Amino acid sequence: MSSKGLPSMSPLAGKDRAVVQLLLDAGTCPRCVLRFCSVGSQLLYRHPLQDLMKDLQEFLKNSQEKEDTVCLDVADPPCKRLRLEHKEEGAAELNHNGAIPQLPSAGNTALQSSAGRVCNVCLGILQEFCEPDFVKKVCQKVNSADYQFTSFVFSVSLPPQLSVRERAAWLGVKQQMRNLGLPLAKDDIVQLKEAYKWIIHPQLSEELGVPADGKSLFEVSVVFAHPETDEECHFLATACPDCFKPAKNKQSVFTRMAVIKALERIKEEDFLKYFPCPPSSPKNLCDALDIQCNNGAVFVAGRYNKYSRNLPQTPWIIDGERKLESSVEELISEHLMAEFKADSFNFSSSGREDVDVRTLGNGRPFAMELVNPRRIHFTAEEMKRLQQAINDSSDKIQVRDLQLVTREAIGRMKEGEEEKTKTYSALIWTDRAIQREDIAFLDDIKELRLEQKTPLRVLHRRPLAVRCRLIHSMRCEYIDQHHFRLRLRSQAGTYIKEFVHGDFGRTKPNIGSLLNRTADILELDVESVDVDWPPTLGD
Repeated sequence: MSSKGLPSMSPLAGKDRAVVQLLLDAGTCPRCVLRFCSVGSQLLYRHPLQDLMKDLQEFLKNSQEKEDTVCLDVADPPCKRLRLEHKEEGAAELNHNGAIPQLPSAGNTALQSSAGRVCNVCLGILQEFCEPDFVKKVCQKVNSADYQFTSFVFSVSLPPQLSVRERAAWLGVKQQMRNLGLPLAKDDIVQLKEAYKWIIHPQLSEELGVPADGKSLFEVSVVFAHPETDEECHFLATACPDCFKPAKNKQSVFTRMAVIKALERIKEEDFLKYFPCPPSSPKNLCDALDIQCNNGAVFVAGRYNKYSRNLPQTPWIIDGERKLESSVEELISEHLMAEFKADSFNFSSSGREDVDVRTLGNGRPFAMELVNPRRIHFTAEEMKRLQQAINDSSDKIQVRDLQLVTREAIGRMKEGEEEKTKTYSALIWTDRAIQREDIAFLDDIKELRLEQKTPLRVLHRRPLAVRCRLIHSMRCEYIDQHHFRLRLRSQAGTYIKEFVHGDFGRTKPNIGSLLNRTADILELDVESVDVDWPPTLGD
């Protein structure tokens, strides 16, 4: 930008002169000066710091010349007389060396005091961390992480004390504006994060070869810290102790949100007692503690069949000890985790079966959230190959209809879960001999209402309650005097084992009470889970 850039674009007005002078004298960088002058031109912030400093210098010089011209044009110019009077008064005042103090020419002191210093407001974020070298460092980290992405969103984590310095600078500027009879609201100031993104977005976009997009699922973030000024927040704990409460997962009570909350509460006069306004310049720049990448979660859905009576749905671990070597969740997830190169996963399904229960028919709907995946793009053919790899790896499970879905779509799996129906097949034993006619009446029972107290076997992990459930229909198949197979369609959430044996009277009625004899269940299979999701895929 040329040295005439600021005046020609007219982002600053005469009223800004005092603010520019104040901030530059205090050691504020040119970009922060623009922020506090409410300059909203994104292009201006992208100009080199040296050029911006020259432009601000030119602005101060021009505004001073205009003031001098106005004074000289007035008959018997009062401001000239005032300056002379001031100079005469000043001659009598000696500085600590005994020399006569010199009045600074507008802007010269500012340029000398700000050049090469770490900004007293942004702590160097709008200085060194906007330069191409730092942008290249960020992009090298992104590229080495080997993520798939077509756009990015950039986020910044700022040191909490930066909020204190912003407030101190604002109060200093506000006082200056008040002296000029002009208001200045906090909302008029361009936010540091916003200005930083205006500068760095185009550079990152060019270097990475993809656009910046606020809705992108791929996030590049930089975490800044400034150890030198860490303790500048601590006075707020005295003024607003309620804002700083210890939390288990926080290393320090002085979090950014806690500091902002305290700054909203503290009175201006109390703040001014503790902190210089504008703030003083630090010796050191911020540290870029960490450059992180994170891809939004990917969701995979399908249906699984379980053919083993010795396989839990999820890892069976009690008191830190694994009871069985694998689970449905693990047999599926190990392949998905490897292919998507994810950090972790979350597994969910439409209900669950016990370890000794098979799931047959079209299988049980499931979904898996893959957290922070490096790979996110899969064709339908690649998903088929992935499904086949899972099925080839074990004879205990099979998956079908494996597909990528949205987060919102997973909600359909859980919608009205208790209103859904499930079909079961149970092999039942009775203590006393039965004939075909003894069980035939069960076929005629429809919409049988049960009251089920929480089963004893799950009472350690489920609250004690009485749940009303429906058996919609039953069909019996006689085997011998002590065995028959019962196929039943029930409301989801019905405890089928307890419906058979009664659970010491906790489920009423039950097969035992209906047959007037002791009954128990030997085998149970889920034959269908009537949830119309995910969509069935063709072969």
